[in-house]
Amino acid sequence: MKKLYLFSLFLLFFAAMSFAQNQQDYSTNAILTQRVKLLVQKYPQWVKSKSLTQTLGGKDILMLTIGSGKTEGKPAIAVVGGVEGKHLLGVEMAIGFAEKLLAGSGTDTVKNLLAKQTFYVFPNMSPDATEQYFAKVKSERSGNENKTDDDRDGKTNEDGSDDLDGNGKITWMRILNPTGKYKLNTDDPRSLVLADATKGETGKYILLPEGLDNDKDGNFNEDGEGGIHFNKNSSFNFKAFAPGSGEYAVSEKENRALFDFLFDAFNVYAVVTFGPVNNLSTPVTFNPSGIAKRVITSWYDADVKANTLVSDRYNKITKTKDAPKAPGESGDFSQWGYFHYGRLSFSTPGWWVPKVTPDSARKEKKLTNDDVVAAYLRWAAGQGITNTFTPWKAVTHPDFPGETVEVGGLDPFVLINPPYKLVDGIVTKHTDFLVALAGMAPKLDMVNIKMEKVADGLNRVTLMVMNTGELPTYTKVGDRSYFLKKILVKLNLNTNQSVVSGRKTQTIESIQGKEYKELTWLIKGNGKITIDAGSPTTGSKSIEVTL
Repeated sequence: MKKLYLFSLFLLFFAAMSFAQNQQDYSTNAILTQRVKLLVQKYPQWVKSKSLTQTLGGKDILMLTIGSGKTEGKPAIAVVGGVEGKHLLGVEMAIGFAEKLLAGSGTDTVKNLLAKQTFYVFPNMSPDATEQYFAKVKSERSGNENKTDDDRDGKTNEDGSDDLDGNGKITWMRILNPTGKYKLNTDDPRSLVLADATKGETGKYILLPEGLDNDKDGNFNEDGEGGIHFNKNSSFNFKAFAPGSGEYAVSEKENRALFDFLFDAFNVYAVVTFGPVNNLSTPVTFNPSGIAKRVITSWYDADVKANTLVSDRYNKITKTKDAPKAPGESGDFSQWGYFHYGRLSFSTPGWWVPKVTPDSARKEKKLTNDDVVAAYLRWAAGQGITNTFTPWKAVTHPDFPGETVEVGGLDPFVLINPPYKLVDGIVTKHTDFLVALAGMAPKLDMVNIKMEKVADGLNRVTLMVMNTGELPTYTKVGDRSYFLKKILVKLNLNTNQSVVSGRKTQTIESIQGKEYKELTWLIKGNGKITIDAGSPTTGSKSIEVTL
């Protein structure tokens, strides 16, 4: 029996190594599920998994709890991937973080970390959408399997994209038309950019996603498969009646299941999202008018300072640069994490098209137009990537009789998902960042403890409750929500002792990193007392004082 068990462990280890070494592309939902199972089987003392719910497409929303002992009683970070269905890198970053963290569980550093803190990892919140990457016809998709009537014509999913050139991917159509607003990019004529009328430029092309006007309403691909977007269905800044947003906020099972779990997880002090929004490369800024509103739209100043501190750490560790601006949008998850969940909420896409200098050997000139497609094509050429652009090819299009219509352009997914060979390095850097973020966690200590005899049998006890971490014990916006747990300080006395001045039990507002709150009591009686201080996001500390 023992030999069989050891043989099973060997097979498990071999399978895990095979996954890591042989995977050549992003994970299907089946592969992701297998990777989760392997982690649970290989590290049963550190990780547990469960399904929060199933999507309408029948796919599990998986969750990993990484830690030891009573994980719900330790400060925690929530790591969320797959918030945007087109962003498969976010899924890899989330599950890859779990794999790399657990691979280091034999080291003292990771052992000590997991003894004190918990990680909740949600690898993919949009499994219905990410599967489109692996479909027979590859196209970008953000929505789940919920059928929607995006064009409000009483029909659902009746006008999706069409593979006109039969190459197995949905690219673009350019139609030569004097009313068009696009012109060829002078930096790279394979790409099109908007004509600038203020500079006397004239458009020549209409640019549309590849497809037909199947419902003959004059619009193209406006009501295809892919229903509600996870990243448009959150309750903060929800935009009703927008395509993909849902009939009402948090209408979808995926959103409800995650939010229900998080609202019960009082120990979470930070949320890290691997998605489109980026407040790690460049932190948010404080806007006084934004917090003067009834519905606030700005981070509080104290929280902005925490974001700036974490952003500095992120940039030093990942060494990423030249990140494009990526603010939050209506109903997105990362903004919900701050404004409605009340936690420090950090987000990064992990990768973007790198800026490259002109290659003199190729006689390249500096790009003059702000065009991510042209920038990508130049970067890809330098990387030897030649299979992500479809040359423009004329087709006969029934909706544009007698007009010149060409199909081609940049492949789907490539602007926000790097070649898979780069993923491991990205995951490694962001794992290092998450471990460093955990090292910045709020942590309580009681220091400068003084005991003074005021009179016979009467003693004054003074101490400082200090946050020795770099992050606040909870956010300033958390004060406004009244939902986060404050620090509880409690004196434990025997029957011969009593509090004359001060409160036996009290709560303390948020303490910023490296700051403190001084407390004092007058206590009648002699002997030993204990003082406890703690909160779900900081852990607890207990001291003993002799009167």
